Amino acid sequence: MTKVTAKEIALFRSQVADDFTAMEALDIIEECDGDLEDAAITLAIRAGQEPEIANSEWLDALARKWRVAICQEEFRDDLVNGSVKGMMEHLKTMPTFPNMLATPVLIYVLKKSVNNFCEPLDLVQ
Repeated sequence: MTKVTAKEIALFRSQVADDFTAMEALDIIEECDGDLEDAAITLAIRAGQEPEIANSEWLDALARKWRVAICQEEFRDDLVNGSVKGMMEHLKTMPTFPNMLATPVLIYVLKKSVNNFCEPLDLVQ
């Protein structure tokens, strides 16, 4: 289980205050007592998806599916420094990315360490 603290949620709220979808996702994370995987499953169902594997595995698989987009060099420094605003805006331009899930996916990546998450792509270059 990936746990998000109230302080981390407040930090994210300060970055995405003008993004209704992100704020709604943070509300769900709070309602799930900071359990990121449970919140992601709830949000996925609301977005019309049907996750069929365990919560923690599903969120990890979703994040890995979008690794190439998330690890783009132009956004990487911001993510390493904990800033998600630019990446959130970028993900919204991708019609196949479920916007409702951008917040839990990016929080997951930050909690796992951006550099560790992106390392498999770094090895390919």
